[in-house]
Amino acid sequence: MADATISATQSPATGGGARDIGFAVGIVIILTILFLPIPPIMIDAGLAISIALSVLILMVALWIQRPLEFSSFPTILLIATLLRLALNVATTRQILAGGHAGDGAAGHIIQGFAKFVMSGDFVIGLVIFGILITVNFVVITKGATRIAEVGARFTLDAIPGKQMAIDADLSAGLISDKQAQERRRELEEESAFFGSMDGASKFVRGDAIAGLIITAVNIFGGIVIGATRHGMELGDAADVFVKLAVGDGLVTQIPALVVSLAAGLLVSKGGTRGSAEQAVMGQLGGYPKALSVAAFLLLALSLVPGLPFLPFAIPAGLMGFIAHSIPRKRAERLAFAEAEKIEKELATKVDTKDSVKESLKTNEIELCLGKQLSTQMMNAHGELAHRVSKMRRKFAQQYGFVVPDIKLADSVAVPQKEYRIKIHGTVIAAQELRIGEVMVITGDAGAPDVPGDDTREPAFGMKAMWISQNYVNEITRDGFTPIDNMSVMLTHLSEVIRNNLPQLLSYKDMRTLIDRLDPEYKRLVEDICPSQISYSGLQAVLKLLLAERVSIRNLHLILEAVAEIAPHVRRSEQIVEHVRMRIAQQICGDLAEGGVLKVLRLGNRWDLAFHQGLKRDNKGEVVEFDIDPRLIEQFGNEATEAVRARIAQGHTFTVVTAPEARPYVRLIIERLFPAMPVLSHVEIARGVEVEALGTIS
Repeated sequence: MADATISATQSPATGGGARDIGFAVGIVIILTILFLPIPPIMIDAGLAISIALSVLILMVALWIQRPLEFSSFPTILLIATLLRLALNVATTRQILAGGHAGDGAAGHIIQGFAKFVMSGDFVIGLVIFGILITVNFVVITKGATRIAEVGARFTLDAIPGKQMAIDADLSAGLISDKQAQERRRELEEESAFFGSMDGASKFVRGDAIAGLIITAVNIFGGIVIGATRHGMELGDAADVFVKLAVGDGLVTQIPALVVSLAAGLLVSKGGTRGSAEQAVMGQLGGYPKALSVAAFLLLALSLVPGLPFLPFAIPAGLMGFIAHSIPRKRAERLAFAEAEKIEKELATKVDTKDSVKESLKTNEIELCLGKQLSTQMMNAHGELAHRVSKMRRKFAQQYGFVVPDIKLADSVAVPQKEYRIKIHGTVIAAQELRIGEVMVITGDAGAPDVPGDDTREPAFGMKAMWISQNYVNEITRDGFTPIDNMSVMLTHLSEVIRNNLPQLLSYKDMRTLIDRLDPEYKRLVEDICPSQISYSGLQAVLKLLLAERVSIRNLHLILEAVAEIAPHVRRSEQIVEHVRMRIAQQICGDLAEGGVLKVLRLGNRWDLAFHQGLKRDNKGEVVEFDIDPRLIEQFGNEATEAVRARIAQGHTFTVVTAPEARPYVRLIIERLFPAMPVLSHVEIARGVEVEALGTIS
């Protein structure tokens, strides 16, 4: 393994070194051609390599996705230009030295171009050569040079802004250190590339000028040498040397034109990604309306008298066909992409479902049904889902936040006729239902005169009976209300959720509630969090309110109250007592019936006992609650007797006590009657009519 690592790291110096030597030898050979004469066969080989290299450069420029993928282009362009100039010098030497012998003095490639491209007439060759020079020098090279100059300038000017953007993303944690380094390296490469392209474009421009000068030298120098040294007639010398010079110029200028086109394609690509075919055809053919208008215009021209029909009609038909097929193909691609997306999502869901991490997740609220009960409920699945959704909407309106989704599931671990309610994966309540029977709440009023089994209603623990559905009409005539299994289960579920509201208010839910506030209250939260109270401390305040079934729907009032007291106290319990006093109007309004708040007082004896049980520090603040356990037991017995007596009378009421003793009275009462609210005297809002039902004494 170590040997493999060493060989891999040494490859640039060994195997790569052979390539380096070969590359250096090639450059030396090109330089040698400038000074030493070479035979015509080697000139032919060099010209063939020059043409092949130019075509290869053009193909690479067509297929790269972005300009930086061909960052070595300036170096390759310099080598290709040097190769053409070296061959120009070699061909010039051969033309001037042996041009009097005939057209084959500079090799077969130049002879072939002289005959094929010029058709044996040097005047035609001169015209074609002049056109190529014009196209290369005036059109392609000039435009590519300008694009390279502007691109280099804009790229260099944009470097500071791009660098600041990378630093900002790194500081914000949007990218890692490695990604920042890669983006900085890419930025450096981009600036270096466009700067190099600005200089490389001068190679192309200089090559065109050099080709023009070399061709002129070959023509006039060849005529002079042929006439003076070899005794040729002026017309014969002009015919031979002009053919050779122009053939040499064509052989040189065609690769130069191809490389210039590659440079133009590369610098004009800009920020467009994809190959040249994708960039050009994808955008040019991406607008069916434009193709339709162009096809209509060509069709109109084909019908104009005096103009040929087919040269206009054929492109018109082709454009019309493409314009008609583009929307259909686009729709097919979208449908395929959508189907592929859905397939990937399903595969992701299956993988997620089967993953170990997914098994670690627990649902916040889950209703598990036994097999028989599930079969009965699933027959009315639509109604069940509707009623669950309605229940969540009611909780949102009543308590000010959206309770989590309730997952319905069946499980073989649950008895067949039983359901279980889970909060965060823990079973909170369970109940067995009877298929084909209804529940009737009897209370202390007596049972209906029909066969049935006694039971307890699961939500509130009231006396009830299971009665067969065959007796529904009889019990309805007797004034009793039959309750079906779904209603029993959903009422139980609703009460369990109400008793566990603090556990269901997550940190995420609290931040969502804050994000929905008006901008002014968002600034208020920013002022107090975290300088006065942490976000988790604010969540604790909201949870304590929900624990006593106090709605947090008026969150802006709660935040104002927290902002008042948070600078002075730290304990969440003390903050909650102040908040309750500030939203007393809401609390009393939710508890009052018909505008009347019915209360049950503690009585003087218990007021005094709880007051004596409060231990204070030097500042007069309550630090602990110390009372005889026998008194707590006695208070619980008397409170149970008094509360049940009022409930039996059909009253809905609240227990009222002194402000400082309220939390401790609540601790005792909630274990006996979880839904019983406990208020302090200062929490009774002004203007609320109070009806005293008695005292616990």
